[in-house]
Amino acid sequence: MATNLLSDSEIDIQRRRILQATAFGAALLTANVGMARASKPPMGRVVIIGGGYAGTTAAKYIRMWSLGNIETVVIEPSSQFVSCPLSNLVLGGSKTIHDLTFGYSMVSKHHGIQWVKDSVVSVDTNAKRVRMSRGEISYDRLIVAPGIDVNYDRTPNLANAEAQTLIPHAWKAGWQTVNLRKQLEAMPDGGVFVLTVPKAPYRCPPGPYERVCQVASYFKQHKPRSKVVVLDANPEITSKKGLFNLAFTQTYAGIVDYRPNNELVSVDIPTKTVTTEFEQIKADVLNVIPPQLAGKVAQQMGLNNIDKRWCEVDFLTYASAIDPNIHVIGDSVSAGLPKSAHMATSQARVCAAAMVALMSGEQPDPLPVFANTCYSFIDDQQAIHVANVYRYDPAKKVMISAEGGGVSTAASAQEGQYAFAWANNIWSDVLT
Repeated sequence: MATNLLSDSEIDIQRRRILQATAFGAALLTANVGMARASKPPMGRVVIIGGGYAGTTAAKYIRMWSLGNIETVVIEPSSQFVSCPLSNLVLGGSKTIHDLTFGYSMVSKHHGIQWVKDSVVSVDTNAKRVRMSRGEISYDRLIVAPGIDVNYDRTPNLANAEAQTLIPHAWKAGWQTVNLRKQLEAMPDGGVFVLTVPKAPYRCPPGPYERVCQVASYFKQHKPRSKVVVLDANPEITSKKGLFNLAFTQTYAGIVDYRPNNELVSVDIPTKTVTTEFEQIKADVLNVIPPQLAGKVAQQMGLNNIDKRWCEVDFLTYASAIDPNIHVIGDSVSAGLPKSAHMATSQARVCAAAMVALMSGEQPDPLPVFANTCYSFIDDQQAIHVANVYRYDPAKKVMISAEGGGVSTAASAQEGQYAFAWANNIWSDVLT
């Protein structure tokens, strides 16, 4: 179960060329923040649970936009940031998990963020205190950014680590991603890879279909007699439908077998046999992507009040409908919008701006606007995208799709270059 990840020092060296320009700008900002901090009284403490795309972005921008006058603490159990975007390319073989692994030291040092490597045990909302495994901390406002948790209610035999070693979900980039890649490499030519897709909503709507393309691309090059069977609980491909359908039926004709309306019922672990409502199929390599819900901390706090899965929020501040002093951002939010890295960082900025305004005695922006872009790779070079602009509707009190954006007309290597540039830009923005 070893992750084989790099040390923080190795990661920082590996990333220096990518991030050096942004790091220089951040270093200048640090000096300005120090000067501002000396002349203004502190505005209070914000504690952020979770150091993913949403939590780290919120921490950085709270520090920037408050000129360093809001004390910001991030609680995150991992010492490394592993990017889910581009992690399917590890399965295709064109990337390694090291390529997607970063340290937190640059963003923490440049912006004066206090980083606590620990796990949250409980939150006392009345006393405004977070209890961790090795201590506790008080807060004035709390941001919860725990990402997603997986739900094995229908397949409880997959809930333990041993079972997930044999049948990984790999829906959180890390050791399971590496494990699944090793299983694909060990599979004989002529074998069958079976992937199950849960009913939407789930993290990264196009993610399962990109994964299909990456595995099919690997098979086409190295194991041409092998097959990919997709058992999708949804009635159709949930994102970029026409483009993925084209890839399945043309680029990977004879390799990909896509079967919609095929919800998982049970799994026999020793034989890797999947039972759906309509059929049974035995896999050589089985990848079960389970249904998902808000991360564990949100569940512990009872914030997942929508279908007992997702968290209802005020989209002007991301304050929880359960407790207005707690803000929820990222994949745990019930928004009717894609759960993506770009969306998480967009929500984080709105929340950060609102936090600075509220703690300054001002009103948050009444009409926030943000964009979301999502790239998917068809092979190791060609990509497709979908993009949208979202605006706050004060009548409906939700973020709605506005004019702008669109979908690729076709996969291309040029879009692949755009996708790599997008990844480098979002990593730079979040982590420096």
